[in-house]
Amino acid sequence: MASGYCVRCKEKGRKMKNPEIKQTSRGGYMAQGNCEKCNTRMSAIMSKDNAEKAIKEGAKKSF
Repeated sequence: MASGYCVRCKEKGRKMKNPEIKQTSRGGYMAQGNCEKCNTRMSAIMSKDNAEKAIKEGAKKSF
């Protein structure tokens, strides 16, 4: 699954609940979801390869 930095928990590599992979207006990819622990909204910028890997692992594709 996708992971990122949680601002509330202050931890890197926190896994996301219900991640959604989006494509930015400039052609990049990002994952958006909620923190497993505190349910805060999280975002993470990622490469195309990591985005495709996250989609194969079960993340929702929204582009």
